[in-house]
Amino acid sequence: MTNRDQGSGVRGQSRKKWFVDSPAFPSGSVWFGAIVATLIALPLLHAQQSKPWEKIPTPKLHDFKPQQPKRIKLKNGIVVFLQEDHELPFISGSVMIPGGSRDETEPAKTGLLDLYGAAWRTSGTEKMDGDAMDDFLEARAAHIETGGDVDSTAVSWDSLKGDSDQVFALAMDLLFHPKFSEEKLQLAKEQMATGIVRRNDDEGEIAERESAKLVYGANGPYTRQPELATISAVTLADLEAWHDRTLKGKLIVGVSGDFDPVAMEAKVRAAFEGLPPVVALPARHDEFAGPKPGVYFIDKEDVNQSNVEIVGLGTDRRNPDVPALAVMNEILGGGFGSRLFQKVRTELGLAYEVGGGFGMQYDHPALFQAEVLTKSPSTVDATKAALAEIAGLNTKPFTEEELKRAKDSILNSFLFRYDTKDKVLDERERLEFYGYPADYLETYKAGLEKVTLADVTAVAKKYIHPDKLAVLVVGNGPEIKPGLDALDLGPVHPVDITIPMPGRPAGEAGTAEK
Repeated sequence: MTNRDQGSGVRGQSRKKWFVDSPAFPSGSVWFGAIVATLIALPLLHAQQSKPWEKIPTPKLHDFKPQQPKRIKLKNGIVVFLQEDHELPFISGSVMIPGGSRDETEPAKTGLLDLYGAAWRTSGTEKMDGDAMDDFLEARAAHIETGGDVDSTAVSWDSLKGDSDQVFALAMDLLFHPKFSEEKLQLAKEQMATGIVRRNDDEGEIAERESAKLVYGANGPYTRQPELATISAVTLADLEAWHDRTLKGKLIVGVSGDFDPVAMEAKVRAAFEGLPPVVALPARHDEFAGPKPGVYFIDKEDVNQSNVEIVGLGTDRRNPDVPALAVMNEILGGGFGSRLFQKVRTELGLAYEVGGGFGMQYDHPALFQAEVLTKSPSTVDATKAALAEIAGLNTKPFTEEELKRAKDSILNSFLFRYDTKDKVLDERERLEFYGYPADYLETYKAGLEKVTLADVTAVAKKYIHPDKLAVLVVGNGPEIKPGLDALDLGPVHPVDITIPMPGRPAGEAGTAEK
């Protein structure tokens, strides 16, 4: 909820594979290919000659002026946002709480945050345990959920207007008076243990997880990995201590829906105004060195494809170059018209999914990340082609057509990314949480509109350094021919993803397989 990467646009996409007929994916005989090519070429030739769609007028988009929620800052430092929306008889809300997995202080109990988020809701309160809460909410088609992220935890709720008072009261009881249950903690541990022993099943998840480790460090606060031993060490007292500590922070409360603003403000004030002044978490001083350049390989012999991640250190959204970087991202890997897609997939036919760019987190550098999904035999060729397009940002001049397409794509997306009052509220909460000005989106949009070819060229030269990138390949080693040595990027470093089993020596998988 609070840690969305809004940079490259790669990770938000589905992992659906788009197979194409190409040198990497041959189908049929030469005669079949010739016949199909002829049948396709005729209508395409006619279309290219006439291009009637170019005569269709494109109306100007509406101005980007979303309705902003009312902001209320309580005397204790807690901030409340109220967003009226009378379209449906529905009310929803959330409370964002500072402190997430990166703030866990005991490496031997890594996974505490995930267990806390799960057991908090399922345990319930002194007045109503989690099972009774399930029945109560189900009868009203309402929801109360808890969870955690890398930098925060949250409780959220929603219900029909007629049930909102009861559901709000129950959510507040869960927030202020949880009763953590040993039984529910054990259930959360069992569920999490199941995920741990299966975490190497999907090659895409492996690639995403391990490539982040190359950039942030395997044991850093942003990539620490729960293990069976670490979650086993978490106790009920740990959950209670975490809750008591984080609830003292600067809470961000948001409510949207069909309510009377005066009555809702009074209700929220009654719930939160009596809390003591907020206590800020210690300032973070994380260091981000980026990856050690080279080729890294994870052998997964039960697949017939390779997931390639080309990664480096990205940036954060306070960087004044963000508008120009966003445009560069779109040109590099932002869709069907991007350089990566047009070259690697369309022209060369070497991948069925490709994209990438600079990630931009709100309070720490995200990843630079280019992803290539390809058949095992085309791994080296596809990786070389993607690397060439990345390097080409510094050698192949940008064009006015690329600039216009990229800016139009990003600016047009504003109308869809913030097309509901709930989305606007969510963004305002996020900006408040990270300490950004309320008009950040408007300023960002204005900055995008001013980006020039010179700006894009300048940020490419400033930030694109192919010699500082790492290449991670997750694939079937025997089927990758030529081998990864053919990338000419130095020795190939194997990455061990063995799942350690409690009581066994490190590196011995036991019953958990790679």
